[in-house]
Amino acid sequence: MWRSSLSKPKVIISACLLGHLCRYDGKTKKTTEIADAFKDYEIVPFCPEAPLFGTPRERISVVEIDGKNHIITDKTNKNVTKLLRDEINSFIDKNPHATKIVLKSKSPSCGIGTTPILNEKKEKISMGNGIAGDIFLNRYKNVTIIDENESL
Repeated sequence: MWRSSLSKPKVIISACLLGHLCRYDGKTKKTTEIADAFKDYEIVPFCPEAPLFGTPRERISVVEIDGKNHIITDKTNKNVTKLLRDEINSFIDKNPHATKIVLKSKSPSCGIGTTPILNEKKEKISMGNGIAGDIFLNRYKNVTIIDENESL
């Protein structure tokens, strides 16, 4: 990828890790080490849930239905998979280039291998990726994608 000598490398980071109050409970998971580690980068905050559902909001979970993962709201059992998929793909279309991506572990949106996958009875059956984690892995093929617990 060609880049002018004046541009900074771009990193996409889960917004809650940067201190944005965008989690389902209206809180943050700010990690100062992450912002410090990428001080020489152009940082692009990412949260697919807040623009769609507001903050605070109902929790969501990854639920396997007929062999496929869906994103289901915990209390109302609303399937929000398509809404999230469209929001995530729109974000990627606006931010097609990144050098690195740091996502929130265990998140139904952003987890990479750390997200609980539930059955239809809401019982944990395995660990896997959140919806954005899966989409990012498919769309950002040659980009390092990690969560906040991995070495920066």
